[in-house]
Amino acid sequence: MPFFKIKKLDFETGGRWIIVLREKEAQAYGIRMGDKLKLKWDSRETVVTANFTHTKVAEGEVGLFKEIWRHYTYKPGEMVELTLLERPASIESIKKKLLGGELNYKEMHAVVKDIADFVLGDLEITYFVASGFARKFSNNELYYLTKSIAETGDMLRLPGQVVDKHSVGGLPGNRTTMLVIPIIASLGLKIPKTSSRAITSAAGTADTMEVLATVTFSMKKIKEIVKKTGACIAWGGGTHIAPADDRIIRVSYPLSLEPYTKMIVSVMAKKVAMGIKHLVIDLPVGPTAKIHRVADAKKIERIMKYLAKRFGIKIKVDINEALKPIGRGVGPALEARDVLRVLQRKEHLPLDLEEKALELAGELLDLVGFSKKGYGYDAAAKALRSGKAWEKMQEIIRAQGGKANIDSEEIVLSDKYLQIKAEKDGQIDSFDNKAIVAICRILGAPSCKIAGIYLNKVMGDRVRRGDTLFTMYGEGKDRLQLAEKALLQNKILTIK
Repeated sequence: MPFFKIKKLDFETGGRWIIVLREKEAQAYGIRMGDKLKLKWDSRETVVTANFTHTKVAEGEVGLFKEIWRHYTYKPGEMVELTLLERPASIESIKKKLLGGELNYKEMHAVVKDIADFVLGDLEITYFVASGFARKFSNNELYYLTKSIAETGDMLRLPGQVVDKHSVGGLPGNRTTMLVIPIIASLGLKIPKTSSRAITSAAGTADTMEVLATVTFSMKKIKEIVKKTGACIAWGGGTHIAPADDRIIRVSYPLSLEPYTKMIVSVMAKKVAMGIKHLVIDLPVGPTAKIHRVADAKKIERIMKYLAKRFGIKIKVDINEALKPIGRGVGPALEARDVLRVLQRKEHLPLDLEEKALELAGELLDLVGFSKKGYGYDAAAKALRSGKAWEKMQEIIRAQGGKANIDSEEIVLSDKYLQIKAEKDGQIDSFDNKAIVAICRILGAPSCKIAGIYLNKVMGDRVRRGDTLFTMYGEGKDRLQLAEKALLQNKILTIK
């Protein structure tokens, strides 16, 4: 097959790995639009999809879109070889599932590996996702899928007891992870935490930690940080952990296909990849949370326990009622301030955030057998209130390149803010979690770290007309004005 000189194109495809060739030249080599090709240079290779152009490349050149040349390093003018690929075996596995068959491990692994290696495009991945929706994955298939997603990316293996805590999300604030990590690590356990950025929420753990320190690291660097401090709070997207999962999620979200099953596989695959052996899952349930019904939560619990058993992970799933935000701040900087206020024992620390973090840390300590069963909470509380957890958090921040002696009140918030006042006397009766998130995103969170909402009043508080209920911090005046208008359709709280 022919050799071509690389030309970098300043375009993104949104996910697919595409190369472009001059149409007549491609056709002379039997390459058609949409063909799968092997792109090979030195000892490296990847799979790409062929596209044509009349102007963007010259004869003898191959144009690479950003996704490819950001992922790999190329020398200017380097030569690459293109080879036509036959239809991959993974296509036959997808067809088998679509026709009602059950996939074995080899077949499932072939599909997942081809997803991770960009052999399969979005169309083929969509058919794979749809195959599991039309004919649900069996328990064995879920195990094979989870195992394959974990094994086709980076994997971390550390000596000693490696533990983790994970929240399925959907609850504003709820930044318990950033408290549980230093509490657990301060007691000598290893807890390597890779977290997500917000997809539909006002902030993810990675967004919030980024207010305090760098979160983007290679797996090698994460291992160094964990060896040094016993913990990390990093962004999973900066690594090569479970790469197929990201592509599966991207086609699943618009279709809303089996969101709970996909979520379970996503969570468990990443825990397997990180070598976790003891795991506590925080599963909030409520009318405006991600999980609406206890029955759904019980289903999630059953599947997670099944997978955990297959992988030798000891697990505790904490199903809890979620009627309101946890903490006062919603948005990266505001949530970071809440976390530091708890760790630093400040006067205005959010007690509900502290309490939930201690409960989860206590459950994890009990699960590990750190102390006599039922006394994990006490051990966690002692580590937090003695300042030991804050000392550990300072170590983690320092190791991740942040300012270790930062004070909670030094956290920068937007100087564009608006206080929303009570229009009548009464008592805070309810919060709408979805409305809070919607307004925060209009204000600019999470991309704007200093935007969000601070809840001046919480559930059950008595208020008088004119009291400040909450404060909105916007990326700018325009954002504040939009958020103020949006409050007419998004009622954050009710007063009775």
